[in-house]
Formats: sequence, structure tokens, C-alpha cells
Amino acid sequence: QVQLVGSGGGLVQAGGSLRLSCAASGRSFNSYTMGWFRQAPGKEREIVGAISTSGAVTQYADSVKARFAISRDNAENTVYLQMNSLKPEDTAVYYCAAKPYGTVSDTSAGTYLYWGRGSQVTVSA
Repeated sequence: QVQLVGSGGGLVQAGGSLRLSCAASGRSFNSYTMGWFRQAPGKEREIVGAISTSGAVTQYADSVKARFAISRDNAENTVYLQMNSLKPEDTAVYYCAAKPYGTVSDTSAGTYLYWGRGSQVTVSA
């Protein structure tokens, strides 16, 4: 089992940057594909992106491509979401998630078994 603790959310002006972190406890962190999701008020949870077990492969939603970057440090059991050029429409609660099976290309939230509590990101205009 994996426990995920997210951190790094906050308030930022449009055009600014934030980095979210997600620390995992438990064994075999490097065997989990990690994903980032977000949920804005009144909207469904959506995939932001995902990273493979080794970190060699990443995939992003079109809405964040070229602005966001996911990385991981398997030695530190941590995955990161670097968010640049933030827009008001990026305002949401951001969640990290882990799955022991499947690839980054399967973006369904239902494939992820473990979830962090979420971090609020608010981008002001």
C-alpha cells in the first residue's frame, strides 16, 4: 500500500509558477506509475499528466502541454508537478495518484489505486 502526501499549493498571479510535490510512503515507489489530476469547482476530475515508473516517459493533457512538467525522484519517493505560465483556468484542487499497473497512456482516474488529499491551486487574473 502507498500513502501519498501532497504539498506546494497556493495563490499565484497569472503567468506565475508553482511546484507541487507528492511524497510517497511505503515500499516499491519506483514500481508505480504516478499521475497528477485536478478538479475545478463544478467540474469533473481530469488528468493533468502522468509519469512512468522510471521517469523516462511522460504524458500531458493538451491544456497543460508545454507549460507543466512532471518529474520524479525515486530515491526520495517523490513526484513533482512544475507549473509555469499559469492561467486562471488552471485553478483547481490538484491530486497526485499512483497505480501499480498500466501505463501513462491510460489516463482514466479509475485505474489509479492510491490518492493524495489534494492541494489547492488558485491563479488570479
